[in-house]
Amino acid sequence: MNRTLLPCLPDSPRSRKNMVRTRKSNPFGLDARRHSRLYFKHGAFYYAHRDGHWEKLGTDLAVAKRKAEHYNDPDNTFGLMAYFLDEFVLHCERRTRLARDKGGMAERTYEDYKRDVEPLKAFFGKMVPTAIEPPHIGKYLDLGVEMDRAVRANREKACLSACFTWLIRKGEAGVKLNPCLGVRRNPETPRERYVEHAEYHAVGRVAVKQVRGLMALIYRTLQRPEDIIGWTPANVILKREPDGSHRKIIRNDQGKTGKIVDIAITPEIDAILKDLKMDGASTGPGMTLVHTRSGHPYTYDGLCAMLRRYIKKAKVDGFGFYDLKGKGATDMWLAGVPLEQIQVLCGHESVKTTEVYVKCRWRGTVQPNSVPLAV
Repeated sequence: MNRTLLPCLPDSPRSRKNMVRTRKSNPFGLDARRHSRLYFKHGAFYYAHRDGHWEKLGTDLAVAKRKAEHYNDPDNTFGLMAYFLDEFVLHCERRTRLARDKGGMAERTYEDYKRDVEPLKAFFGKMVPTAIEPPHIGKYLDLGVEMDRAVRANREKACLSACFTWLIRKGEAGVKLNPCLGVRRNPETPRERYVEHAEYHAVGRVAVKQVRGLMALIYRTLQRPEDIIGWTPANVILKREPDGSHRKIIRNDQGKTGKIVDIAITPEIDAILKDLKMDGASTGPGMTLVHTRSGHPYTYDGLCAMLRRYIKKAKVDGFGFYDLKGKGATDMWLAGVPLEQIQVLCGHESVKTTEVYVKCRWRGTVQPNSVPLAV
């Protein structure tokens, strides 16, 4: 371990005269108080707990700093909601390393919770958990409406509810009841945008093949764009069928539901995959199918920004990648595909959800009642 990079333990013999040692070299930008007891060795960061236990924090500097700050608790938040929200996030992070059948959590859910606790800490952080009551939750939701973030406040309320459920289960902070239960969330307007064929093709004509390919994969497979941009050649496999034959499929682990869905590679999907194999870039085992010309993966936000740019260039009304999932599901339903099949692709819990999902976008013309009235 390089002791020149990080301070020695505050309670070690070398540091008893000076509890905060001045660093000769501090390439990680560590604060002497907030990041004390944080070490770097063997290519990773470690936190030395006062009971002698060394916890490996990984290789991400930002994550290591956040955990060290939480353990050192320089703002004296111990026992307050801010402290327990941070504890909840750490608990969720540990769950992402577990299998789903052992209580594991999807990486996307963990990332959502990690984001949602920040505004929750700003509002509830200085309260003790047992002091939070349903009227406080209602006030938070009302504030979300006033700040034009009503839907975002709903998501944050769900995160807070999950945190209270965890506190009750763990027997922490004396919490016996979840104050979020029974508090109605802010009304939400379902997304009902249907992308017309002409709009889809207009954007496809001006978009680069990465965006065009992602649009087509979403439309054909009905999978979440965040999942698709993580696909590599390892997701394309030969599956043995019951009759002994083999079929080429895309195997997707749905990040939101945790379900595995095998999608047959039709001629249309095969053409999309071939189009994504760009000249000058290899397609190695770890390389994503949707990648830059240099072979690097895209971020979802970056692809969304590209889509908006091409929508503006095509001069059509705005839509997002998720609207193409809705379009694909609706078009399948209109073509007579059973709702049960669409349900599996969408990852919905019930076929009723799928029915609402597709019908809310349909704007076709229906025939009125033409039954003759008896005289």
